[in-house]
Amino acid sequence: MSLLSKEHILEWLQAVAIVLEENKDYLTELDAAIGDADHGINMNRGFQKAIAQLPSVAEKDIGTILKAVSMTLISSVGGASGPLYGTLFLRASAAVAGKSELTDEDMVALLDAAVAGVVQRGKANLGDKTMLDALSPARDAFKQAVAKGASTKEALQQAVEAAEAGMKNTIPLVAKKGRASYLGDRSAHHQDPGATSSYLILKTLLDVVDR
Repeated sequence: MSLLSKEHILEWLQAVAIVLEENKDYLTELDAAIGDADHGINMNRGFQKAIAQLPSVAEKDIGTILKAVSMTLISSVGGASGPLYGTLFLRASAAVAGKSELTDEDMVALLDAAVAGVVQRGKANLGDKTMLDALSPARDAFKQAVAKGASTKEALQQAVEAAEAGMKNTIPLVAKKGRASYLGDRSAHHQDPGATSSYLILKTLLDVVDR
């Protein structure tokens, strides 16, 4: 069994901030087609502020670190993304409260809690053209891989592949939630920005573990 250490989590969060900054224009361009054209800007701002808070909690447990990220995202990210990603990290933090390293079972619990939080907060279902279309398949793939005895890295690889497929599968969908849903059929043929940022965040965790 592999373990994700607190150092992995801290490195991941710092790397996410870099990746979101690098993809800020891309995410905003995706959002311009079906949303408010601010997803990349908002996510970049939120994670820049989140990593600025990390030194104050770096000596704490993983749950406390993730909760600090949650609070920062809720308070600094505009639109629907702040509450949704804030809830994702808040539920994840509760699932691993007090832990300084994460087993594969801890990661399953974290992903289960994160997805459940997004579902409850956003009232979305799979296929509604939201971040859930990347997160839910990723959670399922990770869980199935662990059940079959895969290593953490292998399970994350399968989760990221599922998230990427889910992200791409949003392109033909008609949005049923959020600002994009106002466009009706015109929301089809565009990749969902929230599913894209979710994919990038998960891929960054794999990249950190793979180093």
